[in-house]
Amino acid sequence: MRDEKCVFCRIASGELPSKKVYEDDAMLAFHDIHPVAPVHFMVIPKTHIPSLAEVKLDHAEVLGRIMSRIPEMARSQGLTDGWRTIINTGRVGRQDVYHIHIHVIGGPDPLGSMVSR
Repeated sequence: MRDEKCVFCRIASGELPSKKVYEDDAMLAFHDIHPVAPVHFMVIPKTHIPSLAEVKLDHAEVLGRIMSRIPEMARSQGLTDGWRTIINTGRVGRQDVYHIHIHVIGGPDPLGSMVSR
């Protein structure tokens, strides 16, 4: 399923360009255009799922595949000593694009606190 108005669906279909980290039939990983760390990429399912709040049991296979591939992708980007994964969900969670996506963030130095107060 694809949402014609969704920027991530358009990236996944190749309609919009991206700097790819990984791609297969079910997922795409690409560099964030506004990175917050030396390494910052996102992993999305090619199927449109608006947010983590919309996930159903039917999505378990693709989301499991994504999570299983993240370590390999992170290492391929030089993240050998750890990284942070973030899924922003909904307005309060500061989700900007309503297509579920996992941010993978890291670099040579330790990251700051999870949430500033």
